[in-house]
Amino acid sequence: MLTSALVLGLLGSLHCLGMCGPIAFMLPLDQSNNIKKTLQLSIYHFGRLLAYGVIGILFGLLGKGLSLFGIQQKLSIGIGVLMIVLVLIPAKYMNGHKLLSPIYSIIGKVKSKLGAELKKKTPDTFLTIGFLNGFLPCGLVYMALLGAIAMGSPLEGGLYMMIFGLGTVPLMSLVVYSRGMFSTSVKSRIRKLIPVFVVIIGILFIVRGLGLGIPYVSPKPAPTDSVTATIECHQP
Repeated sequence: MLTSALVLGLLGSLHCLGMCGPIAFMLPLDQSNNIKKTLQLSIYHFGRLLAYGVIGILFGLLGKGLSLFGIQQKLSIGIGVLMIVLVLIPAKYMNGHKLLSPIYSIIGKVKSKLGAELKKKTPDTFLTIGFLNGFLPCGLVYMALLGAIAMGSPLEGGLYMMIFGLGTVPLMSLVVYSRGMFSTSVKSRIRKLIPVFVVIIGILFIVRGLGLGIPYVSPKPAPTDSVTATIECHQP
């Protein structure tokens, strides 16, 4: 399941460029020194990964809380179904919904702070920009967060999100050094693959929750009934 986070990040990089690309282009990088430029860009990416990790831990805690009710398998199935449904629902029905207005308000504040940081050139600028960048809205991030919830652990949730972020680093770095490296047709083809892969990940989570006995993919649940029976038999 952690591998799916990496592939989701790699395939979703072009999608993320729509939001993060302009920010990456506006980074106050030192263009006269390639070593310093690479270091600054690395700090920016570290800030993004740090933000993803923090969010992943929080959503992993949510997943753990749900798992404590004994619905770990049902949670995994539900997350998988939700991923597939969100891909199938047209974006026009999701954008501008009243329930999302508080989120848009927070996002507005993040963008305002981000704009102010882009004008600075202090050593901590790139870390701050990357960290704030990690909280900007992105459909692929939302999908990854569903995966973090399904992991059912704050540690694994944070790791899931950081691996997802790591998958976006190669392309995000390349566009800084080589603008216009992908043609419009190539970008369009890759973007069409993203929903397909999200559906595949959704199916994986469903299979995982079914407990089919497939090692690492769909392990069988622990035989709690037999354990309980054994304990009762040994009681006086």
